[in-house]
Amino acid sequence: MPHSRRILTCAIAAAAVTAGFVLPSGATAAAPPGTTSDFNGDGYADLAVGVPDGTVDGRAKAGYVNVVWGGPKGVGAHGSIRVTQATPEVPGSPEAGDRFGASVALTDLNGDGIAELLAGVPGEDVTDRGTDAGMVIAVGGSTSGPGPASTVLTGPSPSAAYGTSVAADHLTGGDNKAIVIGGTDKVVARVIQGEDSMVTTVVAAPMGGRAPVLTTGDFDSDGTPDLAVAYWTAVEHNTQSHVRLWKWDADRAEMVNFWNTDNAGVTALAAGDFDSDGHDDLALGECREIADENIDDPCGPEKLAKGGGIHLHYGSADGGSFGTRTQSLNQDTAGVPGVAEDGDRFGAALAVADVNRDGRDDLIAGAPGEAIASQAGAGAAWLLRGGARGLLDAGGAATSVAWNQDTPGVPGVAEANDSFGAAVSSADYNAKGGPDVTVGSPGENASLGAAWLLPSGSADGSAAFSPRTLGLPYLTTAQKYGKPLNSH
Repeated sequence: MPHSRRILTCAIAAAAVTAGFVLPSGATAAAPPGTTSDFNGDGYADLAVGVPDGTVDGRAKAGYVNVVWGGPKGVGAHGSIRVTQATPEVPGSPEAGDRFGASVALTDLNGDGIAELLAGVPGEDVTDRGTDAGMVIAVGGSTSGPGPASTVLTGPSPSAAYGTSVAADHLTGGDNKAIVIGGTDKVVARVIQGEDSMVTTVVAAPMGGRAPVLTTGDFDSDGTPDLAVAYWTAVEHNTQSHVRLWKWDADRAEMVNFWNTDNAGVTALAAGDFDSDGHDDLALGECREIADENIDDPCGPEKLAKGGGIHLHYGSADGGSFGTRTQSLNQDTAGVPGVAEDGDRFGAALAVADVNRDGRDDLIAGAPGEAIASQAGAGAAWLLRGGARGLLDAGGAATSVAWNQDTPGVPGVAEANDSFGAAVSSADYNAKGGPDVTVGSPGENASLGAAWLLPSGSADGSAAFSPRTLGLPYLTTAQKYGKPLNSH
């Protein structure tokens, strides 16, 4: 049956000011730049694991989010909580196919030092909106457990599927963050303005039934984060394939497009300063050319897209245009362990962190289709080091390390269809001053799923955790735990 409890029905009109959405804590404190993923206020970064295929109260794929606590031993050793639509004050109720947790983010929306949880629910049925209209929910964090929650936005019509993707950042340069929501063939942004907020459509275009890919970074070097959106569809005579950058225009009170690359279909995006020149760069993961028009090579040389490639557009250090300098790599690139093979899906998941704390961001890349020995689809992940010229040196070589479940020190055994590397994330989970890495493996244990902690980006001391080890219910079902992951 359609949900009606606590679901807001704010009009979705470009640049329309609407009331109703209030930050879950009720606070509107000024937020400094940066983010935190500390959901329980104990000083440690936490990890949000979306489990949209999870069963809740006997309802298949109602979905839940598992917030895994950080602590002196990182994540996985200090317990966790399960947040569902049965959690007190969370809007709606668990129903089959809701897929609560299809997208997740832990981010401090209001600057009070404690993160809120953003959870996408693309299968939500909404009264007066229809089946699978979708929604995004914000759940407040606190030292005593999940706090009050609010509906950020609901989809406007059947199958709008709002919540397939979500992101948040200071896109307007103001105190509070804008929340960006992906749905079917659409991306919208809700800009928080005290007790009111503004909803504006960022882009509406055919997206091939896929969730639009979102990330943020300061790509024009003006001191305010911008939004990167990727989407693609391959339909004869109607191919739409883009990576597009958008910025806030205060005069027009909307997001405006200022940079594009066409014909590139990507699965993941990540922003970081890989060459430490003070300008954000953009990594395109599992980049492939959709329209073979031989005009722009949007992912670099075609041979470097085999098995999945990573294509990088660099920020300009000399006042030039963003993205003019590029690099491309795959598993056939010198310094990248492995061999490029069809179906590897190298770059299907991306995350950024300065793991070795040398002042240059590193790129964490997953390849869930990678075969390990004879085990097809066992999966792997790489840490690609940043350097003076970015991820590749002057000779075109990378510096990197790879992990899989057969890597010495990494728990488990590489098995077919584990999909290790289907999701990756990073944060300082043990508060020792440097980032750690987490890797999801939703195919582990007959698709029960699991995640791995690699402290300081190393196999040494690594540990695995899963619904079984965390004491979560419904251990016999295929929950596909480990995708998505998000920490900040």
